[in-house]
Amino acid sequence: MRRLPTRTTRARGALTALAAVTLLGAAGLAAPATADATTAAPGPAPVPATSVTGDGLALTPPMGFNNWNSTHCRAEFNETMVKGIADIFVERGLKDAGYRYVNIDDCWALPERDADGKLVPDPARFPHGIKAVADYVHSKGLKFGLYTSAGTRTCDGSGFPGALGHEYSDARQFADWGVDYLKYDNCNNQGVDAKGRYITMRDALRATGRPIVYSICEWGENKPWEWAGDVGQLWRTTYDINDSWGSMLSIMKQNLPLSRYAGPGRWNDPDMLEVGNGGMTDTEYRSHFSMWSMMASPLLIGSDLRKATPAAFEILANREVIAVDQDPLGKQGTVVSSSSGRWIVVKELADGSRAVALFNETGSAQRIGTTARAAGLPDADAYTVRDLWQHTTTNTAGTVSATVPAHGTVMLRLSVDDTWASYPPAVETALEAAPLLEAGKTTELTTTVTDLGRTPARDLSVALTGPAGWRIEAATPHTDGTVPTGASLATTWRLTAPAGTPTGAYALTLTADYRSPLGVTARSVLPVRTHVVVAPPAGTSYLSDLPWLAAANGWGPVERDAANGENQAGDSGPLTIGGTVFAKGLGAHAHSDVEFYTGSACTTVSARVGLDDESGAHGTVAFEIWADGRKAASTGVLTNDAPAQPLKADIAGARTVHLVVTDGGDGIGYDHADWADAKLSC
Repeated sequence: MRRLPTRTTRARGALTALAAVTLLGAAGLAAPATADATTAAPGPAPVPATSVTGDGLALTPPMGFNNWNSTHCRAEFNETMVKGIADIFVERGLKDAGYRYVNIDDCWALPERDADGKLVPDPARFPHGIKAVADYVHSKGLKFGLYTSAGTRTCDGSGFPGALGHEYSDARQFADWGVDYLKYDNCNNQGVDAKGRYITMRDALRATGRPIVYSICEWGENKPWEWAGDVGQLWRTTYDINDSWGSMLSIMKQNLPLSRYAGPGRWNDPDMLEVGNGGMTDTEYRSHFSMWSMMASPLLIGSDLRKATPAAFEILANREVIAVDQDPLGKQGTVVSSSSGRWIVVKELADGSRAVALFNETGSAQRIGTTARAAGLPDADAYTVRDLWQHTTTNTAGTVSATVPAHGTVMLRLSVDDTWASYPPAVETALEAAPLLEAGKTTELTTTVTDLGRTPARDLSVALTGPAGWRIEAATPHTDGTVPTGASLATTWRLTAPAGTPTGAYALTLTADYRSPLGVTARSVLPVRTHVVVAPPAGTSYLSDLPWLAAANGWGPVERDAANGENQAGDSGPLTIGGTVFAKGLGAHAHSDVEFYTGSACTTVSARVGLDDESGAHGTVAFEIWADGRKAASTGVLTNDAPAQPLKADIAGARTVHLVVTDGGDGIGYDHADWADAKLSC
């Protein structure tokens, strides 16, 4: 990992290993789109899916635990924690689900070697030594992993001994302790050639005679995917992940283009899982876990399972999703389409089926669809579709489509199966747009239920439910005796939130109950998020004084009247561009998207924009204002030497506006973006 003691000195840089956002034509967190995303694109020729090293290690991506994301170097990282994780693996079924490695990260050793040049475990953290902990982990039928760096010191600011120049001695110690997995970091490398450093440790590990999975944590700086296939079993493709939607998304986009380099015993590693650490929603964590599995990534839990919620365990233990990650064919998923933030990723599986991820990058629900042919399956009368999160099976005539919640993922397994007729038809439940309601006023919305199956949907009944006290009634029919293949039942609903309902997001549920011609009953459920809003005040208001509908940010939260500090709210200084301090505005970090309700009553949005001075000499960003899906104004790419730029957009008639910051095409390094003096005129 690349981690230094303070945020301002952390060299996340410009992510020069890959400008993956550019490679994939990513749209960032721009305004909502509604068209289907079904275009197929051929990928590059794959690297043969065999273990080049021939050692039989990590023929499927390693699964397990690493403490760093949840503890860093704090005192809670100790022997008791590590043993507790091993216990939980067994007690909570994670071992049976495939998790095997209990790995410890930096800060396990004393700052100096002993007189013989040996590494010394920290007696306060590990009073019984590393071997005793490894023995305990082994006694549970699990494997044990350790960390060091391919430099003179490790990455933590305290500076623990690295292995550069001590490779054979350290490898022998690791083997004697019973280490099964080594994570080899890249800090304090003294400028020594990366390939040479990592090959030396490979040879040292082999010389021990102990089978040790070798994780190359080189951050993708020297494109290890091009040379590390015969050096280690996995290699980091990016800098460190953090527990935020923006970080996860950026890393996913960097890792996806590398699919041809992955295969049994040779894995692209986009860093550890953040599921359960609390910085993302459960929907976002499901997307995180889904996309890591689609990318055949190592699945190393990065949360303290002693504190994990039931929802986190449910995500981490989903065996149907895990089976996609662990499929023995070893193919990494490839991108079929990524139009307007609506992603379709397909992964070929050993039994001939295809895993299909419909991933919604945007901040509003989106319809995402493809076909069995586009996913690579041959022509057939019909196909079976297994929803890996809903755990339901249906049949389809060839189309797979879903309305995917904001930041959500629908993950499917699509197969040619002669028994398709025994399953009910797949249906797509959808709505035309997420409703925005003013309390006390009636708003209409239209839902549709479409039969995607080869067989008709019988006795279809649709219901829309919401919070207690809300009035929800169907204005048009919501039942139908028979809905044939390709046909839809559209229903208009009238919604009224009681007067005085506080502003904010509220949950609605659209449910479709039906049966197949054989009498098999089925249900399709679509969670819907609606907002109760207030009309913006007349005149000119600072946007930092108004409630927003949604806010997504690359690092840390969007700040009101302060710069973005990347971590917790309120952890930075004032908005400052080119030495000028601004009292009002929004502090963001690319990629970001802040949405406001304007209720068709406003005329302009204006701001002075630029990189905050705390970015130093780093960072490139571009600012955009979107009005109801239309780009109303933009700056082009700005760098740190540009003074505050005026930006003004005509938003007349728009119900919502989005303030969007993109990364300028070079990754999200130090992209602290200020919307200074941001104002709304109504």
